[in-house]
Amino acid sequence: MKKSSEIIISLKHINKSFPLELGGEQQVLFDINFTVKSGEFVAIMGPSGSGKSTCMNIIGALDTPTSGVYELYGNDVTGLTTDELALVRNEYIGFVFQQFNLLPKRSVLDNVMLPLMYRGMTREERQRRAREMLRRVGLEKFESYLPTQLSGGMKQRVAIARALAGEPKLILADEPTGALDSKMGNEILKFFKELNHDLGITIVMITHEFDIAKYANRLIHIRDGKINYDGKIPKNDDNL
Repeated sequence: MKKSSEIIISLKHINKSFPLELGGEQQVLFDINFTVKSGEFVAIMGPSGSGKSTCMNIIGALDTPTSGVYELYGNDVTGLTTDELALVRNEYIGFVFQQFNLLPKRSVLDNVMLPLMYRGMTREERQRRAREMLRRVGLEKFESYLPTQLSGGMKQRVAIARALAGEPKLILADEPTGALDSKMGNEILKFFKELNHDLGITIVMITHEFDIAKYANRLIHIRDGKINYDGKIPKNDDNL
């Protein structure tokens, strides 16, 4: 896949519907249009049921739209097969989830190495890359630990190291502080800002809280499946 130097994400007239058990369908996204440029830190915010998570699933190649066009690095990925979408996810996107999604019986090092297994790298290369990422998140001394031996904040740092291991230009963070207390959550958000500012990694973060969205540089607000705000972070959320 070729890479654009400017626009990483482009959603054009995206609609998404889900079938209902008793027939018919429910539309959850309505004519979504926006782009994300390289180096941006964007928060997609909205209340529960607004469609923000469905939007993230489409951006992350975890789902496909009912209609419209989604371009990643200038390439239309809308019609790719399930296997092709899996390759796109592994090659171009780093994911950070609310519940960490770590394998509880595998070491921290093994968890960070996991996405590299599909890159054709030797085990030594995977270990070297994983250890480098653990150093970056300050957990190099914990590589032999199991996730169950770590605090919530440390687990999320392992998840970030795993996301960084594939050297993605795009990180998708889905409610990344949802399972953390406010102190640990703020540390993780500050770390995202460092990744964005120092390494130029593009970050798209899903949240329902304005106080979390404020760490980003741009806010896309979704309500009832439609974008009702797209711009700089406002002073407050009174008008969202």
